[in-house]
Amino acid sequence: MLSELSASVRQYLLITANYWAFTLTDGALRMLVVLHFHQLGYNPLQVAMLFLFYEIFGVVTNLFGGYLGARIGLNRTMNLGLGLQVAALLMLTVPAALLSVPWVMAAQALSGIAKDLNKMSAKSSLKLLIPDGAHAQLYRWVSLLTGSKNALKGVGFFLGAALLMTLQFRGAVLAMGVVLLGVWLGSVVYLRRDLGKATGKPKFRDIFSKSRAINLLSAARLFLFGARDVWFVVALPVFLSEVLGWSFWWVGGFMALWVIGYGGIQSLAPRITGMRRGRIPDGRSAALWAVALSVVPGLIALALAHGYAPMPVVVGGLLVFGALFAVNSAIHSFLIIFYAQADGVSLDVGFYYMANALGRLLGTVLSGLIYQMAGLVPCLWTSAAFVGLAAVISLALPRRESAGLDPPLTVDGD
Repeated sequence: MLSELSASVRQYLLITANYWAFTLTDGALRMLVVLHFHQLGYNPLQVAMLFLFYEIFGVVTNLFGGYLGARIGLNRTMNLGLGLQVAALLMLTVPAALLSVPWVMAAQALSGIAKDLNKMSAKSSLKLLIPDGAHAQLYRWVSLLTGSKNALKGVGFFLGAALLMTLQFRGAVLAMGVVLLGVWLGSVVYLRRDLGKATGKPKFRDIFSKSRAINLLSAARLFLFGARDVWFVVALPVFLSEVLGWSFWWVGGFMALWVIGYGGIQSLAPRITGMRRGRIPDGRSAALWAVALSVVPGLIALALAHGYAPMPVVVGGLLVFGALFAVNSAIHSFLIIFYAQADGVSLDVGFYYMANALGRLLGTVLSGLIYQMAGLVPCLWTSAAFVGLAAVISLALPRRESAGLDPPLTVDGD
């Protein structure tokens, strides 16, 4: 049956399978580390700091990974990412006495490099597998890949907890490493050799984008993801645990379900934004959806400041925030692939996801710092301000006519 599919569809399925397998291990590993070190007596902020190198190296990897992908091909950077994740998992199989904080942080740094190499390669590949002008198909494929990845990351949280209970920490990471090794071997054999390799030899200075649209979108992305993580990464779990009295398992389960729902909505973003009526997102779409999102953390902050019951306010607000954030993220993910040049596409995509990683890093650090100093409400106001900045920046992005998205596109047969 697979042999009857076109070569581009088979490559898309292989890339998606790689991305899914990697994402499951990424989500499971995060939950394994969180739960294991929580059991050892670490507080939430200390556990969060174990992932600091994961985020820092994500910034570096995206900046240089795009250059690497254009030089050697996206098949190699994707396979390199899978291989590094296997190595990171195997690093954590050492005896418990050797499982020190610096060792875990080093493994997380390796995992961060692996994750962003894998993501950059998967996203960049779509530009090369879809015919020019098939904007609706591109939007749908990008949304499906990104949404399914986020949903599977949430599934990975549950997988990590289940593996910890059944196999213990060392057995769990070993099992994941063995499975991912098999995926890596299949990818080495079947992934197209010349995928994404630039026709010329890009220079090192080309890692910085020369496109105004990509620079603007990258800046908006930085503030968009900073807005999410400034209250989601550290402040929210600590608030749910300390203020609402939730157990650690309740906190982890709720956040896992939130990520799964967020990914599901992201996959449906083309329908939500009107693709069936021929509407393809442009810069105006990014700005309007960001404005809608910016209202939510502000309303949650006002409700908490005026003494409303915190559980329905925070939980309900988080669900609305997640739905709107999913659509914002899907629009951004489509626009970066649309704006990127096909020749050496990973250069543009890598630069953009460098800004994404920088936003996550900024949000993670501010989340712990602001919450420790002032609580959840200032984190929410910071989130609202960051999304507002993303909206303002998005106003300068190309509109439908200048972006080449007119006349209205049909989706029949895409």
